[in-house]
Amino acid sequence: MMTKAVRLYGKNDLRLEEFELPKIKDDEILAQIVSDSICMSSYKAAIQGADHKRVPNDVSENPIILGHEFCGVILEVGSKWKDKFQPGMKFSIQPALNLKDNPFAAPGYSYSYIGGSSTHIIIPNEVMEQGCLLEYKGDAFFHGSLSEPMSCVIGAFHANYHTESGSYVHNMGIKEGGNMAILAGVGPMGLGAIDYVLHTDRRPSRLVVTDIDEERLARAATLYTIEEAKKNGIELIYLNTGSVSDPVKSLMDLTDGKGYDDVFVYVPVKSVVEQGDKILAKDGCLNFFAGPTDPAFTAELNFYNVHYSSTHIVGTSGGNTDDMIESLDMMANGKINPAAMITHIGGLDSVVDTTLNLPNIPGGKKLVYTNISMELTAISDFAKKADENPMFAELAKIVEKNNGLWSLEAENYLLENAEKI
Repeated sequence: MMTKAVRLYGKNDLRLEEFELPKIKDDEILAQIVSDSICMSSYKAAIQGADHKRVPNDVSENPIILGHEFCGVILEVGSKWKDKFQPGMKFSIQPALNLKDNPFAAPGYSYSYIGGSSTHIIIPNEVMEQGCLLEYKGDAFFHGSLSEPMSCVIGAFHANYHTESGSYVHNMGIKEGGNMAILAGVGPMGLGAIDYVLHTDRRPSRLVVTDIDEERLARAATLYTIEEAKKNGIELIYLNTGSVSDPVKSLMDLTDGKGYDDVFVYVPVKSVVEQGDKILAKDGCLNFFAGPTDPAFTAELNFYNVHYSSTHIVGTSGGNTDDMIESLDMMANGKINPAAMITHIGGLDSVVDTTLNLPNIPGGKKLVYTNISMELTAISDFAKKADENPMFAELAKIVEKNNGLWSLEAENYLLENAEKI
């Protein structure tokens, strides 16, 4: 079968190409990709090339298919897996395979025939062997694509821990009924975190979300309202730390000086990390979620508090398979809707430019439908493009009645009416 895919050959060398996939082996699966969300990790792989720990050294001779946040449909199943997977099944993949002989190997970074930026792929045996091919029972393909970034959010919440005085027990997870702060928390991943906090079973009693962008804070407040949080037993507060003279004092005052049991830092900014450290309560856990591109990134921490107040820090760079299953189940059951993450829509032919320029494109997640041709377009710009293409006029109407968010209806309309690639 022929496929079209964006392949990485080296640093800043991405190419949209058409080539033939080999016939699947008895232990492989042929699948069609429908949607793929472009991750900042893909940008890092694209600019680093073979220097990236997940990208093979011989990528210039054996290019890999980019993209790891994808959802699609199984087309053909090798005999080994026929009892477990069937054609027509929707799926997503946990890319962190954690193979013993190659711990950094992952779809979207390391393989010639599997990656999200493609029309069709071959899923290799090790994906199934590791339990990383996951059925998706929801309706919208874009939810399946967002299950991977949501699993990273979920994994961070599970990775936090708290201790018991006088023992060496670490109680995993956030402190139920405690104070939580999400710093720089209204970007795409921060919005996913707010959604998860409000709708998971283990919740804080108070959640403070900060940023320095009033417009983004206002959007978050319309998507995840104070009233909705209150119904779920959470006092939700949005705080613009750029508008107060002393952000640490303002944050501490919201807890009557007690501080925060769980602090999540969503940007790799020294001052924000240090702010998070300063607001920790006794036994507080700071989760450094944001992945810096600078390998020498550092920030100061108060080690007096580490010693006497048992404050501690964790870092998470992704979720595991259980986290992704939780993500898929919550979306399929309507408990969370990470559509707020998405601000741009495009086709497969938009992937190269979007990936290489990702840090310079404002907004949240860039979602690509891999079997259509469409330039990357901000959802907020659909109405502006109505004159040049009536498809955008209808899409603008659909998202407007859905509070400006991408939706199943919008996805179905796009797939039915967009130009095929």
